[in-house]
Amino acid sequence: MSYTKYGFDPAQVERIKQKMKNPETKERVKMILQGVTKADLQDRVKVRRFVGMLTKALGEKVTDLQMENLVNFIISQKIDPNNTFHLIKLWTMFR
Repeated sequence: MSYTKYGFDPAQVERIKQKMKNPETKERVKMILQGVTKADLQDRVKVRRFVGMLTKALGEKVTDLQMENLVNFIISQKIDPNNTFHLIKLWTMFR
């Protein structure tokens, strides 16, 4: 799993995946990310803010190191939310 090299705890990833199965939580996350662009996901300050909002919405506490790892992971993936291939790649990584 390529996300583990960024220091992600597989148990935490599984916990978040379970939380995302809740329709209310999923909608909250979708609302936070609505309108996000590729440029937004390459901007360290914006990514840090998104991660903060998302972890709060999911009820997950993250340390400063985990926050940095999440930000580094997102930026390194060069995600384009309008590119279906990018979204499938992410979905495959975390399924």
